[in-house]
Amino acid sequence: MAGKRSLGVSHAVLRKKFGTGMTFRNYRDKEIVFSQGDPADSVFYVESGTVKLTAVTARKKAIIAILRRGSFFGEGCLAGQSLRICTARSIGQSNVIRLQKESTVRTLKRDAKFATLFVGYLLSRVVRIEEDLIDQFFNFSERRLARVLLLFGDITKESKSDSALKVSQSTLAEMVGTTRARVSKFMNQFKKRGLVSYNGGLQINSAEVAAFLENRPLSVNKTQTRRAGSSFRHQMAAEPKDA
Repeated sequence: MAGKRSLGVSHAVLRKKFGTGMTFRNYRDKEIVFSQGDPADSVFYVESGTVKLTAVTARKKAIIAILRRGSFFGEGCLAGQSLRICTARSIGQSNVIRLQKESTVRTLKRDAKFATLFVGYLLSRVVRIEEDLIDQFFNFSERRLARVLLLFGDITKESKSDSALKVSQSTLAEMVGTTRARVSKFMNQFKKRGLVSYNGGLQINSAEVAAFLENRPLSVNKTQTRRAGSSFRHQMAAEPKDA
């Protein structure tokens, strides 16, 4: 779950490739980018900030992804998805680029380099999803919670925010797939071990959380996941600004 800071794609590069097929917008904290059931007619890119994807049924609500800077989302429309199967919401302030479906399809067909990099990103997402599934099936909820905290620790570092992280135990429970009571129990234990602290909000000691994960059984090897994601981001960042 932890990884190097996302390098991202420059605004200028995407503008050059997509032209009028690209728009962008600033989102406030908790503002919705798109809702479950909306028409799926575009792909989105997180230029800065963080976006949360959630899915809701009559009985349950689940957080299915936390997307950091440098992430694409909404790409299901390229595979025939007509309606959104989840809701995308900004966590804190974020800048999100919208790429029209038709423009994205044309760019993928005519720009082999961009197509290769886009597929590389999707593959890194597949690896991450497989990792999450293994974690869900084989690891204890305590360890899953630690992975989520490590992710939030990385997000906090990327944002360079002076304010403490505001995240509820209910949100952590939704991400981990357990009850709020169990999350509360584990967070108290983590606080005693020095993994987290509270000072106007949640503060995460990423080094201690990483060490905790390394000493737990059934750990998923994340080296390849990091390499896959980092490779994509480095290649995109290396592309000339006026390409």
